[in-house]
Amino acid sequence: MDLKSFKEMLKKIYLALFIAATLACKADPRVTATVSPADLKPDQQQSLVAKEIVNMLETYHFKKISVNDSLSSVIFNRYLESLDGGHNYLLKTDVQEFEKFRNTFDDDLRKGDLSAPFYMYNVFQKRYNERIKYSLNELTKPFDFSSNETYTYNRSKLPWLASTKESDDLWKKRLKYELLNLKIAGSEQAKNIQTLKQRYENLLSQSNKVNNQDVFQRIMDAFTEAIDPHTNYFNPTNAQSFNEQMSKNFEGIGASLQQENEVVRVAGIIPGGPAYRAKTLHVNDRIIGVAQGKNGEFEDIIGWRIDAAVTRIKGPKGTIVRLKIIPAGQELTSTPKIVELVRDKVVLQDQLAKKTIKTVKSGDRTYKIGVIDIPDFYVDFKAYQANDPNYQSTTRDVRRLLDTLKQQKVDGVVIDLRQNGGGSLMEAIELSGLFIKSGPIVQVKDTRGKIEVNNDEDPSIAWDGPLGVITDRFSASASEIFAGAIQDYGRGIIMGTQTYGKGTVQSAINLDRVIKPLESFISGLNKNGTNQVTVNKDGTVRGFGQINLTIGKFYRVNGSSTQHKGVMPDVEFPMVFPADKYGESSEPSALPWDVIKASNFKPVANLSSIKQQLAPLHEQRMKASPEYKFLLEDIEQYKKRESETSVPLNEAKLKKEREDQEAKTLARENQRRALAGLPPLKKGELKPKESIDFIEDESLNVMADFIKLSKSSQLTFKY
Repeated sequence: MDLKSFKEMLKKIYLALFIAATLACKADPRVTATVSPADLKPDQQQSLVAKEIVNMLETYHFKKISVNDSLSSVIFNRYLESLDGGHNYLLKTDVQEFEKFRNTFDDDLRKGDLSAPFYMYNVFQKRYNERIKYSLNELTKPFDFSSNETYTYNRSKLPWLASTKESDDLWKKRLKYELLNLKIAGSEQAKNIQTLKQRYENLLSQSNKVNNQDVFQRIMDAFTEAIDPHTNYFNPTNAQSFNEQMSKNFEGIGASLQQENEVVRVAGIIPGGPAYRAKTLHVNDRIIGVAQGKNGEFEDIIGWRIDAAVTRIKGPKGTIVRLKIIPAGQELTSTPKIVELVRDKVVLQDQLAKKTIKTVKSGDRTYKIGVIDIPDFYVDFKAYQANDPNYQSTTRDVRRLLDTLKQQKVDGVVIDLRQNGGGSLMEAIELSGLFIKSGPIVQVKDTRGKIEVNNDEDPSIAWDGPLGVITDRFSASASEIFAGAIQDYGRGIIMGTQTYGKGTVQSAINLDRVIKPLESFISGLNKNGTNQVTVNKDGTVRGFGQINLTIGKFYRVNGSSTQHKGVMPDVEFPMVFPADKYGESSEPSALPWDVIKASNFKPVANLSSIKQQLAPLHEQRMKASPEYKFLLEDIEQYKKRESETSVPLNEAKLKKEREDQEAKTLARENQRRALAGLPPLKKGELKPKESIDFIEDESLNVMADFIKLSKSSQLTFKY
């Protein structure tokens, strides 16, 4: 068969698929009675994606799941939670009506029939818009701030609203609470009314900009996360953002943008980018029009969704974009300025690894310790695959930082992985390799039960001195692989709290390569099978998107899974965020913890004796530390706030509560600053210029103990 005949055959196959998808998208008899012509509806592409994802999950997911009635009920609950988890919009009658879909999500998704979840969304959006319009109308009426009412702001565990009257009562109280907040802050009532009016008008406008891609994303989130927390579908726009985040770079003008009162505002200029170099665009400038190239016509983007506007402004390196700007501080009616920029590769510098050097006094000795903060494990895969010698990656950046720290003769190095949610597996392996000679770093078990050992093959060592790693509850995935390897090899000490427990492996699958669209054969797009980005008229990215599918599980070299359990620190700090609410163990659909055979690895040192001495020294400091006492009090205060669900609507009472809390917070902050030798803050100062990081400070003290004990015990690392 020649290429032409082959393409014709494919056209017929995908035409049949599109016809099937169209039939699947026909009106569902369960919902036709109340469907409005203005309601959002699924399209054929989404139907195809839903069917393909069901097939993929049942065939390739690590859990070997079956999409059945039992799972349908879980998906239903998750979807309903995503629509109105706070029970603030939907009525009891709405939810009762939705119950007929509880056990049909599985069959509908298998057929690509999305009418039921779209119907549920349309009912939710109707209720949402009703509440916003009701609130705008209520703002024209007087408010009494002397009554002893309370507003329940957290209704997640309360029954659904029984009637429109009950909903009206709730939203009157919500408005009163918002106005009270503004009034206590010192604003005049007339101004407060106008502020809220504008806020609610913006909410209504944004609600009316929701498109069917947004709804489909929400449906797929409920579906995939019912199976496990880390199998995720990304619509084309979100897939593009995810991959840019992984690489820490993108192609565009180098500005962060926000939407404010229907207008796109420049929130920040990224150092090193085109806007930064040109110095013609500034923070708080507003972009009202975009044109492509030197001669393209301007499109008015006032009122556009922010993602649609961003898609128009970003673009391939070397291309020209012209922006119609209202400079900061000028009225929107002012004559706009035209700014021309040549798009380029923009590196997100503030999200890359960075270093600081801290000094720690311990006894009669002062130690210099290099702290390397790693926000996540990133790599520019595109540049890496193109053999770009200057591709960006965590390991390459950290190696350079370590070289600098060695030149500055530090006594020890600490890797700070707090809030690091993971990223590239390759980077976790290679980063571990900077601190050991070579050997296994992580084991991976696939869906067939086959175990593959991933090794560091590079015998070079970038740092052979004392090493510490700081973790917290949000150190996850690649962070846990790195911390686990350092711990298992005896290469360093882990300080902080139990990590997240995300020990599953995902494969990112470009659905454009799995479900090639019919139009790609007609128009000649995607000839080489790559994910070519195409933009729709509304600014959204066209395509089928991407699924990150869980296909395996990570295990440490000692055989223990990082899944569910995470990595336990050698020197433990109190956990601010409780494990029953945050982390893998809080996820109902999470895979369990288990153990396999240890890999063939040789620890470079036995730190057990030193670790036993570190814990008492740490605890002794904690008993005498006011900061430690403050931390424990903060944790108790956090638990108390988490359990609260309502606030008073009496102005005098609420004002007194706020003032008492602010006075307490200010007194606490000034106590901390006095201990650190910093000047006190005055009332009304919102943010101190100097930050106090107690966890880092104490971790450095532990590190100083580690350095001293290593020397006194003549510790050597055997590579």
